[in-house]
Amino acid sequence: MVAGFVLFCAGLEQSFSAYEPLTPDDYTITEIADSLDHPWSLAFLPDGRLLVTERSGQLRIIDKGTVSEPVAGVPDVFAKSQGGLFDVVLHPGHDTNGWLYLSYAYGHDDANATRLARARLEGNSLVDVTVLFTASPSKETPVHYGGRMAFLPDNTLLLAIGDGFDYREQAQRNDSHLGTIVRLNDDGSVPADNPFVDEETVLPEIWSYGHRNPQAIVVHPDTGAILSNEHGPAGGDEVNRLEPGINYGWPVATYGDDYSGAAISPFTHYPGTQQPLLHWTPSIAPAGMAIGHGEAFPALHGDWLVAALKAREVRRVHINDDQTMTQQSLFTELGMRIRDVRIAPDGTLYLLTDSSNGKVLQVRP
Repeated sequence: MVAGFVLFCAGLEQSFSAYEPLTPDDYTITEIADSLDHPWSLAFLPDGRLLVTERSGQLRIIDKGTVSEPVAGVPDVFAKSQGGLFDVVLHPGHDTNGWLYLSYAYGHDDANATRLARARLEGNSLVDVTVLFTASPSKETPVHYGGRMAFLPDNTLLLAIGDGFDYREQAQRNDSHLGTIVRLNDDGSVPADNPFVDEETVLPEIWSYGHRNPQAIVVHPDTGAILSNEHGPAGGDEVNRLEPGINYGWPVATYGDDYSGAAISPFTHYPGTQQPLLHWTPSIAPAGMAIGHGEAFPALHGDWLVAALKAREVRRVHINDDQTMTQQSLFTELGMRIRDVRIAPDGTLYLLTDSSNGKVLQVRP
């Protein structure tokens, strides 16, 4: 158990409920699939099948525990270090238009970037594959790509882009996509109401900036709040409420230090930058994130569920009625790095474990 403490939750407008701990007696974990190469993201197809990305560049279909051969037609990815195939997200109108979206690392050692493509799935192949967006400028580092996506209620798409590690100052330069969240129409064009669309010196896709390496974007199913988490360096992992046009501080304001132990900035607060809702030091290395909902685990309703790589758990964050937060470490008995956590249409949880023999796990009551 991790104790609760006061944080900056004003405006979340969440309906609060009493905290109830979840114990191993409350759930059963079942292995759905294994032998996946660093599975990164999961999407639920309308017919009950699962789409799973592997960081090494494969997209797989899982049907009742059977893992397909790699789906044909996936764009070539730059699979090195943290680079590879990242998120897979279905269009809100997927039932009628069939669109799915993939984020991935594109390029080569000397010039690579986060890229977005759209396609349709036919059989075991992608068709109508179209590149919609490539982050600029390209970089020489195979790390800090971001890559998470989420559709908003207006069918625009948010895409997280990391700072490239060696390029962290660009997170404060709005002529660069590095260290930003971008917002796009579903065809890759720029929404007319993006916050900087009329400023000639700012890239029009930018929706927010001052990010390090965002690893989740989720829309709260009850409140509509948009939440994101991101890796800090040595400490300083964050959960933020995303708002258009906001500067989230990196690297001017941070609760983390450099890996060498040196200070990155003397500031944890800085004028014109937004404070996180929550930060973790030491780092838990947050990854995918979900908001508890559905009938399977009512005790988790509205709670933040954050997959954690370094901590080898799912970190549950419950907001109490006095604005404090109570945290709980879930599924530590697995002893595995957790890359993603998703909530299925039936309310059960799905976990992806991060290894060369990665697994898809279902958590049921």
